[in-house]
This record gives sequence, structure tokens and C-alpha cells, in this order.
Amino acid sequence: MFRALSSTTVRWRPLEGEGLEHLTVRPLNASVGAAIRAESVLIGERGGLAYGVRYRIDCDAGWRVFSFLTETTAGQRLHLLSDGHGHWRKSDGTALPEFDGCIDVDLAATPFTNTLPIRRLSLTRQSGTARLKMLYVPFDSFEPTVDGQHYTCLKDGKLYRYEAEDRSFTADLPVDADGLVIDYPTLFQRLSPETI
Repeated sequence: MFRALSSTTVRWRPLEGEGLEHLTVRPLNASVGAAIRAESVLIGERGGLAYGVRYRIDCDAGWRVFSFLTETTAGQRLHLLSDGHGHWRKSDGTALPEFDGCIDVDLAATPFTNTLPIRRLSLTRQSGTARLKMLYVPFDSFEPTVDGQHYTCLKDGKLYRYEAEDRSFTADLPVDADGLVIDYPTLFQRLSPETI
């Protein structure tokens, strides 16, 4: 349904306030331990507070997250590891059973993390709605929580509906041949490749 991943760079800007995200997703040599790496830099503001954040997400070939690192330019940092089956731990090995069952991560202020379940699940219109538990990381506190989210394929490989489990937000997300969000109504706009 999606094309084989090659090194890809995209940018998004938030529709409210100022900001920019610059993301590169690329396949890795198997000897590194990961098959896919996403690295990004974001600047922006939320709730009147400016931020500068870097993140790195490593996935296996099936798009299951097994490591992510987020850090602010002010030195705030979060590095968590997963077995790819919903069991998380801190980088020092401390288990985090409160996140059991969370396969994917959702980082605030980026549309990229919507790609993780879209690529991992390979949903089609016949698949119905996937009900997921996400490890959600807000950029104001860096304190992760569990967030219920639903994904439904509306057009195979092209359009997916994201719904918050509490029904507080819904968006239909068109994606490109890599599964990366093209448009995120009310939140983000992707910049054209010519501007990168």
C-alpha cells in the first residue's frame, strides 16, 4: 500500500502561532539495531509559551517504536525504550507498567506520530476502526500519559480518520505515498517540497 521507505524530508508549520518542523525519516543499516529513524527539530509556541524541541524515534521494519528521545533546547529530556509489544522502560532499565499496551507514541506539536499507527497497522477500508492506547508526551511538561485514540481508513493508502477516544477531536488526514500527513485540518500545514 505504501512505497518502500527512502530518505525523506518534510516540513510542517502550525496553523496557529508561529513555528516550523523539519523532519527527516530514513531507513537504517540493520547493524544499527533500528530499521527506521525519524529525526526532527521543532520551534513554536503553545499556550503563549515558546519552545524548541528535538526528537528521534527509532522503529523496527514494522514501524513499531522501540526507542524515542525528546529534548528541549532548555535541557529538559525524556528517553524511553520499548520492546515493540507495549512494554516500556526508562533508559536506566526501570519498568513503566503504566504504559503497558501502548505500541505507538504521540508527541505533541507534530503530525509525524500519526504516521506510526497508520504505517504499522496497514489499515484498509475493510479493517474497521483500530482502537489504540498511545503513549502521549506533551511538550509543556514532558510527562507522558496514556491517551486513547482511534484510526479508521477512509481511502486505502490515502486518507485516514483520527479520533480522540473521548470524542473531543476528529480529523481526516490525507497522507502521501510514505504515509506522512499532507494536511492536518485546524492544526498543521505541510510545506511544498519546493520550499524545503
